[in-house]
Amino acid sequence: MKVSGFTFIRNAIIYDYPVVESIKSILPLCDEFIVSVGNSEDQTRLLIESISDSKIKIIDTIWDDTLRKNGEVLALETNKALAAVSEDSTWCFYIQGDEVLEDGMIEYLKSAMTNYQDNMQVDGFLLKYRHFFGSYDYTGVSNSWYKNEIRIIRNRIGVSSYKDAQGFRKMDNKKLTVVSLDAHIHHYGWVKDPRSMQQKQESFNKYWHDDEWMKKNILNASEFVYEENMTELKKFEGSHPLVIHERIKRLNWQFSANITMRRKSFKDIIKDLLLKLGINASYQNYRVFHHFKKSS
Repeated sequence: MKVSGFTFIRNAIIYDYPVVESIKSILPLCDEFIVSVGNSEDQTRLLIESISDSKIKIIDTIWDDTLRKNGEVLALETNKALAAVSEDSTWCFYIQGDEVLEDGMIEYLKSAMTNYQDNMQVDGFLLKYRHFFGSYDYTGVSNSWYKNEIRIIRNRIGVSSYKDAQGFRKMDNKKLTVVSLDAHIHHYGWVKDPRSMQQKQESFNKYWHDDEWMKKNILNASEFVYEENMTELKKFEGSHPLVIHERIKRLNWQFSANITMRRKSFKDIIKDLLLKLGINASYQNYRVFHHFKKSS
């Protein structure tokens, strides 16, 4: 069984992406790791090269900045990296530049992939998510945060990135059949220096919206105001992956959330009411085939 990791990244330094930590968190599981490095205004390529691991294979790409709808350019860049994966790989582990696998999961994930490598009913694996907001001390718990996502897919079965690169579909637009896992991805996309976060908001939203929308909806400011963009949060009582510890030590801003304030959108309130009635109204871009438990 051969496993390939893959990701895409652009301007990692300007927008303060923990992409090195992302790659390192799953590198021990991978036999190769494809990194699609987009045309950047900083030293992103040198940053990836600094990992200094023979498994790393860099491909250089040019992003189409004219694509301004539904984040489709992100799916396009994801597919460039996926296309560069070796033909003989069984599984492909996708991780985005602001995601880090929690510690202690390598052997468990390897066991799951080994167990299902010959079961062609299984297209991939579903991982759980923790979304951090404002600082490394708080996670989002409202229904506006996705709880699970596909991050491991079977190679060469016609799977491609879907919509804004959040999930995957088969060529005939069918949802993937997946096995759910008890492993978490830590998503740190909303934990940045407020200046870097504001720059990201001003840049990244261009892949979804036109200039008119940007003028109306993105505040012209020097810093992102986390407190004005909060949803329901809770204090994180667990531990962060070791690879992210040095980054946490460098945190240079203050964020303190009043978690007694339950800020929910009307949409989330309706979803919560439906859940109490046994109806899950959250979007699911997959079909769950089975749950693979950890060995005791």
